Amino acid sequence: MDIAILPSLLAADYGCLAEECRRVAAAGADALHVDIMDAHFVPNLSFGPDVTAMAHRTVPGLPLHVHLMMTHPHLLMDRFIDAGAASLLIHVEAACDLSRTLAQIRQSGVRTGLTLKPATPAAAVFPFLAEVDEVLVMTVEPGYGGQPFLPGMLAKLADIRREADRLGQGKLGLLVDGGINNGTAADCAAHGANGFIAGSALFRLADMRAGVSEMRAATTAAYGRMCQG
Repeated sequence: MDIAILPSLLAADYGCLAEECRRVAAAGADALHVDIMDAHFVPNLSFGPDVTAMAHRTVPGLPLHVHLMMTHPHLLMDRFIDAGAASLLIHVEAACDLSRTLAQIRQSGVRTGLTLKPATPAAAVFPFLAEVDEVLVMTVEPGYGGQPFLPGMLAKLADIRREADRLGQGKLGLLVDGGINNGTAADCAAHGANGFIAGSALFRLADMRAGVSEMRAATTAAYGRMCQG
């Protein structure tokens, strides 16, 4: 299983976002994670299509992994696709026709994904596993960065990985976001996660390249230990 490290732009220095995007690309990250918050689905506002487009112009070779924390993602998803999203994730709790919205995203040539809030059970995404390229398990309550990791989400990761394997979806990307550092990332990897979205743990480093390399090594070594059976 390929391991992916995705620094989250939410933790960047907003006074120099273009420079921060270049720093992520130079660090050897697999993608740049962009959180989109609508102040309705979650109690905060963040970036929009223009920031997404800026990132795409600045580092065109770095995939943009866009997470729509929106009540009605289907109303704006085309703007993020046009802005350069390589992956577009919507919430299983969103107020839209999930299958139809995922199909529209896929038809645009963009990777599809579903995200779960901490209180949402793993089984909520089981009916859609054949329709997505990846699932993102929030390991904090979505809306704000800097929150502590919720260890209760580890069992959810293992449940999703086992169900994906049972359905023949062994290549499903299983990502985590929230309180991710080398230690919590390794715990998540042991339970089946292979994609790690990290904010302050990477952006606070003077040497982000070393941080990305260390997280990749820690998660590669731990992958799958606790999700057998």
